[in-house]
Amino acid sequence: MSSLFAFTLLGLFTGAAYAIVASGLVLTYATTRVFNIAHGAFGMVLAFTFWDFTQRQGMPTLLSLFLVLGVVAPAIGWFIQRFVTKGLGEGPVSVALVVTVGLLVGLIGLAQYIWPPEPRILLPFHPETGWQVGETYITAHQLITIICSIVVAVGLYVLLNRTRIGTAMRASVDNPELLKLFGGRPDTAASLAWAIGMSLAALGGILLTPVVGLDYYALTLLVINAYAAAMLGRLKSLPLTFAGAMGLGILESWAVAYLPTEGFWSTIRPVIPALFLFAIVVVMPQAQLRIGQVKGIVSAPVPNLRKSMGWGVVLLVFGYVLIGAVSRADVLLIGVAATYAMVMLSLVLLTGYGGHVSLAQFTFAGVGALAYAKLEEPNLTGLVLSAVIAAGVGALVALPVLRLTGLYLALSTMAFAVLMDKMIFQADYAFKFNGVLATERLSIAGIKIESDTSYVWFMVLCFVVMAVALLTLRRGALGRLLIAMRDSPSACGTLGLDLRWFRVGLFSASAGMAGAAGALFAGLRGTVGAADFLYFQSLLVLLLAVVFGVTSVTGALLGGTALMLLPVWQSSSPELAGLLFALLGFGAVLLGRDPNGIANNVFKLGRWGWGRWGGDVLGDLDERVGGRLAAITRGLSGNLMRPGSPSPARSVDDEIAADELDAPLAGKVV
Repeated sequence: MSSLFAFTLLGLFTGAAYAIVASGLVLTYATTRVFNIAHGAFGMVLAFTFWDFTQRQGMPTLLSLFLVLGVVAPAIGWFIQRFVTKGLGEGPVSVALVVTVGLLVGLIGLAQYIWPPEPRILLPFHPETGWQVGETYITAHQLITIICSIVVAVGLYVLLNRTRIGTAMRASVDNPELLKLFGGRPDTAASLAWAIGMSLAALGGILLTPVVGLDYYALTLLVINAYAAAMLGRLKSLPLTFAGAMGLGILESWAVAYLPTEGFWSTIRPVIPALFLFAIVVVMPQAQLRIGQVKGIVSAPVPNLRKSMGWGVVLLVFGYVLIGAVSRADVLLIGVAATYAMVMLSLVLLTGYGGHVSLAQFTFAGVGALAYAKLEEPNLTGLVLSAVIAAGVGALVALPVLRLTGLYLALSTMAFAVLMDKMIFQADYAFKFNGVLATERLSIAGIKIESDTSYVWFMVLCFVVMAVALLTLRRGALGRLLIAMRDSPSACGTLGLDLRWFRVGLFSASAGMAGAAGALFAGLRGTVGAADFLYFQSLLVLLLAVVFGVTSVTGALLGGTALMLLPVWQSSSPELAGLLFALLGFGAVLLGRDPNGIANNVFKLGRWGWGRWGGDVLGDLDERVGGRLAAITRGLSGNLMRPGSPSPARSVDDEIAADELDAPLAGKVV
């Protein structure tokens, strides 16, 4: 009984820290309708800032705490709301998520650049103080954390429900124009909410650091636990959020105490927050989220079949020349880029055309790679079966969340990615005890593709085939239905279209494309392991896909190349690795509002260049052709109309043939 009390107390401490972080998340969402995935990353950076003030600068603890919670955090919150997230609540879910994912990635890179990796320790508050309660020892830090969570919960409830400022905060998102008529200032109210939310993220990070440690990723991704608590409150109820955080903390603590450390149950312990999140998202009724699609998004231009085939041939020729000219190491890097590009093609189908966001796309690639390694069929049959298995897993993920859209759907895929990473990929029965599986390269018609150059060129060919098939689908009736579903699901519903099962098929096809890419990647590497498909990779894939253009094949190609080059640049300049990460993340914040991305600007540049120089070239050519035709016409007219010359008789068929012959030249002559 004493052990139960001890672990319950430990769970209350952990849950109290979750409650503080989740309360800040709920506050920012309830007042601006922006779900801040980077909430944990802000807490991480501010925890490092607190360590810097106390340890490096030598400031007193209370002064450092005041500066971080009362000055630095509110200033960051005000800036983010005014210049980064303003207006995101009414935009597409992909844009809102990508901007905050960009913040997450950028903050991790910034922290690595300012505070390079080295052991750091942040002691708990009053480490020498504690109390013995029976056989349980309660530290002052644990008691402070629990008291802070209660004060935060009561304070926010009073603020939002009993004060004019809280009413203005809620009105700033419900009806900002009406608030202005009553003399309110929506932007000021939203900025204040973000300032408070950022201070709560900082407080949660500081209280959790003595337990978790000053780690870039542990503190950042720990916010997933706060997601689960916030979703229990449906992103608006602070009491339910508080209860969910406390329940989650106790559940985690009991799992550590009573679940076996070996076998299947050992895989359950680290994924309890993800299971909690997935269950909450699926079981709880979906709230009416403001995060939706902007009606009538202007997509990237879709080329016709001849242009698609032509550019595909150009890419194949360019890939053949490039692969033959570079070293073996660079050839393998081109294969990695092709893998990323194919995974991003699956996002073009799902997100760019269908309007649904997946935070588990690289996990589906891992499913395809694992299936390819386990099947031991290194041929086209094995490749197709791997894609089919990944497609089946995608359908299974989509089935429980048929009624979900927007943010709820994205978070359910994120929970699935965590579950697959912790329970499947890192389990002994998946990649064996050494964490890797050996794979063989494909054979076609009994001929094995041995050389690196041939195999990578085959991967480029697979990308081209996928791209042409995707563009063909986009030009057809199914593609028009996808765009209609993305732009206005309610309009499709009024026409009697049942989009739920259509969404299952869409998820399945997208997962199958990613699974095929993973299988090809397994053959390229020769070995494949759990570390190749961490769920954090899916965030980077979505980030670069949207930045470079999630609505076009060109964007997928550019995004895959950029994601391949990122670790190369980081390894070539380790001292600038964090800075590159920061530039990527914050650059995504600047570019993430346009779903057509950088590729759209490339298209505009190409059209401008063609209009600037291509038109002149064609004009000169047209002038020469037109002048030549005019000379021929004059000569013929002189001969035919000469006095005494017979007038040639022309049949109706001759007239039609002449008209058809002249039609293509008519525009040029004129």
